[in-house]
Amino acid sequence: MKTIIAACSQNFSGSRASIQTALRTLLAAPWPSQRDICSWLQLLSVLQWVLSFLLMGTISLLVLIYLVFTSFWPISALYLAWIIFDWDTPEKGGRRLPCLRQWTVWKHFRDYFPVKLVKTHDLSPSHNYIIGSHPHGILCVGAFCNFITGSTGFGDLFPGIRPFLATLAGNFRLPIFREYLMSGGLCPVTRRAISYLLSKNGTGNAVAIVIGGAAESLSCSPGVTTLILKNRKGFVRLALQHGAHLVPSFSFGENDLFRQVVFEEGSWMRSIQQRFQKMMGFAPCVFYGRGLTSVRSRGFLPYARPITTVVGEPVTVPKVENPSSETVDMYHEMYVRSLLKLFDDNKTKYGLSETDQLCIL
Repeated sequence: MKTIIAACSQNFSGSRASIQTALRTLLAAPWPSQRDICSWLQLLSVLQWVLSFLLMGTISLLVLIYLVFTSFWPISALYLAWIIFDWDTPEKGGRRLPCLRQWTVWKHFRDYFPVKLVKTHDLSPSHNYIIGSHPHGILCVGAFCNFITGSTGFGDLFPGIRPFLATLAGNFRLPIFREYLMSGGLCPVTRRAISYLLSKNGTGNAVAIVIGGAAESLSCSPGVTTLILKNRKGFVRLALQHGAHLVPSFSFGENDLFRQVVFEEGSWMRSIQQRFQKMMGFAPCVFYGRGLTSVRSRGFLPYARPITTVVGEPVTVPKVENPSSETVDMYHEMYVRSLLKLFDDNKTKYGLSETDQLCIL
């Protein structure tokens, strides 16, 4: 009996010593610093954003289709009825939630790159505006962060101005995803939707349009400053019809966030990309960024590169209900000159050299 008690006592003492050793090791190990925690939060904020835009719509659609074949089919039926009832809302100002712009997650998102908004001129709340956003890049990070989130201080820099960002109309046909987009202040890049914001939503509205669109993303790569703008004149005609002033903006660093395999003009892969873009509205780019585990790994997350969006001087536009082609061309040329001046005045401040030129196709 004494032998058993002694053995148990020895085992217990050994276990207690092991526990104490483990605790001392744990306490001696370096705890994550505040800087490490901030880096993780920034990475997670970017991850949720990328996954939301790439997967939320598709996954929501698949889930609703799956529910049709289960006992939860009324959920799909009710949501389908809601979409039919709410079909035109995206093109009538949407359903934005101001509180969403102030989410803390967007501050971590901003700090990951970081993203900065620079104001060069005032925008009067007594007018409406079309802001041309350049360049498109791969995922329009600068346009989203500055015009949809409040993390870069758009409301403080431009008091009384309500920013919107136009994106592919097809996104607003995807369940759940459409609600997410509208709550943030995104609208379809259609004549009807933009016209509503410029004519039936009062004044102080600024609709940001990524003029180059999906076609421009095909040429996006670090160090490239090529814009597709020469024949993009629909936004100028809309501005004239509603008397909305034209405001150029340029996001320096946007093209540095990803590496893309750029196929030469005339190649069969480029031809496939262009045909797909015309049919679907977006281009299937072959790109990569950093991975989730380390900066040196490859994945679909953008690299942490500074983005500075500079908002330029407004081009005053009169209201002309039926502008002639000559009038549209004249104001388009004025806008291009204003954009070139904005680029040349700021390029050396934000990572480019004096010899870098903005090529407009």
